[in-house]
Amino acid sequence: MRPSILFPLFAETRSLPGIGPRLEKLVAKAAGPRLLDLIFHLPSGLIDRSYRPRLIEAEAGRIATVTVNVLDHFPARDRRQPYKVRCSDDSATIELVFFRSDADYLKRVLPVGQKRVISGKIERFRDKLQMAHPDYILVPEETAELPQHEAVYPLTENLPAKVMAKAIRAAVEKVPDMPEWDDPAFIKNHKWAAFGDALRAAHAPSSEKDLQPDAPTRMRLAYDELLANQLALSLIRARMRSQKGRVLRGDGHLQKRAIAALPFSLTEPQKQAIAEIADDMASPHRMLRLLQGDVGAGKTVVAMCALLNAVEAGTQGALMAPTEILARQHMAALENMAKAAGIRMALLTGRERGPQRDEILSALAGGKIDILVGTHALFSEDVAFRDLGLAVVDEQHRFGVHQRMLLQGKGQLPTDVLVMTATPIPRTLALTAYGDMDVSRLTGRPPGRKPVDTRVLNASRLEEVVAHLKTAIAKGARAYWVCPLVEESEKIDLAAAEERAAELRKVFGNKVGLVHGRLKAAERDDAMAKFKTGETSILVATTVIEVGVDVPEATIMVVEHAERFGLAQLHQLRGRVGRGNARSTCLLIYHPPLGENAKARLKTLRETDDGFVIAEEDLRLRGAGELLGVRQSGLPEFRVADLGCHGELLAAAQDDAKLIIARDPELKSARGGALRVLLYLFERDEAVRYLRTG
Repeated sequence: MRPSILFPLFAETRSLPGIGPRLEKLVAKAAGPRLLDLIFHLPSGLIDRSYRPRLIEAEAGRIATVTVNVLDHFPARDRRQPYKVRCSDDSATIELVFFRSDADYLKRVLPVGQKRVISGKIERFRDKLQMAHPDYILVPEETAELPQHEAVYPLTENLPAKVMAKAIRAAVEKVPDMPEWDDPAFIKNHKWAAFGDALRAAHAPSSEKDLQPDAPTRMRLAYDELLANQLALSLIRARMRSQKGRVLRGDGHLQKRAIAALPFSLTEPQKQAIAEIADDMASPHRMLRLLQGDVGAGKTVVAMCALLNAVEAGTQGALMAPTEILARQHMAALENMAKAAGIRMALLTGRERGPQRDEILSALAGGKIDILVGTHALFSEDVAFRDLGLAVVDEQHRFGVHQRMLLQGKGQLPTDVLVMTATPIPRTLALTAYGDMDVSRLTGRPPGRKPVDTRVLNASRLEEVVAHLKTAIAKGARAYWVCPLVEESEKIDLAAAEERAAELRKVFGNKVGLVHGRLKAAERDDAMAKFKTGETSILVATTVIEVGVDVPEATIMVVEHAERFGLAQLHQLRGRVGRGNARSTCLLIYHPPLGENAKARLKTLRETDDGFVIAEEDLRLRGAGELLGVRQSGLPEFRVADLGCHGELLAAAQDDAKLIIARDPELKSARGGALRVLLYLFERDEAVRYLRTG
């Protein structure tokens, strides 16, 4: 049960004064639907109203607060003209300018002959001082109500800044006094305020310094969020460890046959990962291991060896991929190993329906299928294994902890889980997303893989690129051409995939294929198959080909608007070529002008092909929110913490969480009770459910 102390914060924003149905939608779009979302919607800027010059000394372009006498009104001659009010102090005059304003209202708030305090941006127009639509018009007695410093919040279209600020102030007032969940010595050492005081101070910045991630108030809130994250993962991990697993120990005979059928030898990192996984499966605890490998490091073979180990031990295996393309590709890539080992493998995606699906499900439940490969379809209630021993989840960042648990629940007895990702994950991010797992890392590239020659080109050289393609394709080469959008967008002028395909067809005719996320699965597979067999030589695509697509004959990767992609995404795309024996090229085409971040990204790509180095740099440049290209990934989304800046706090939170679990695993002490409040506050409720007493 959520602690009652937090009930007010989980109220809807419509409970706040002045927030009706229309504003409620806008506030929800900008921050979220509850008071809890508002309190963590921190300021992104600051308006300083402390500049109070005489008019004659006022600098144009600055926010100024001045006391003036109202001299006269000049109503607009028609609706298109501005309404002007002339004012002065003892040194100069200023015109207040209003567009489409109510004349009666202006005469009421700015009566001729009266003094008023006005605050807003001063501009100079035709040698006259002007202020358009002052932010504040007050009588002198109300000057104390004018804030010296005003927080500026991220907004959405049609949401007035004053409405947002007022709603957030009202939400922050509802924050109750919280019990202290942090270690007192740690708080004292960092000179941090209590949670409520830190939150209120974060919403009342008095300088630009207060908006930075290293401001003490933000550090305190970020630490609390990271502690909630690490404690939740530690509780899940402790629960996993305490749950009895079962010993799955194969004798290696199937693995030996499958490995012998491979056209290459295993690398040392592959052998080590296979051994680590086998040790985990042979232990009496449930395995939860992350297999991390750079593009093309050979994770699929390692996963297949683990699955064969499960089959040798008399159980079944499941391999789940995030897309149908990837599931079918895994099936195709592993069929030879399965055939050599003499085991039965089947594929289950959303496309298998009717009698075909029924037949697969019946064989699965009867134990006639050893390994099932599939997509989210494996979560369906009617999918029942005779005895699932190992579940392998590919591209884990597309799935959350919830789905991980769902798949584990498919086994009659405890199921081991191996999670794979081809997106190298920085250490700090691995801690926040996969802190409940053990990690195996595959480094280096498989034998025979050649580095990809990466070049960065201005879009003005597009014709040269097409000419280069013409020569290469005449010699039998195949190329990807990646565009960021599917169709023309009026808002973002990007080269769209459909338009690019049409342009290239003028040069290459029917040798150009097109694949994007809006195609039906069958059409997408058809386009991929034609490219794989060489029926088409150029595949124009959106980032649907980012992960796992394997065509060894493709040697050229063209990425248009490369400056729009993240580093990890570009690295993934580059990894689609260089998979065969021929020399490969990656052409990153950018449209100037380039921002500093985009320059740094393209420079990094040119200088290194080490995915782990690239991932760390991507985290530094872009922050965790966008790191894996998709915000709706299974990664935790932080409201306050910034993993690029708060790495040290994360390490401290991890240490503290370990200590808490060691001393008070059920969170029964006084601090334990406060920590339960923390878990609910940052919505890590899932972890509380793992406490036997919660």
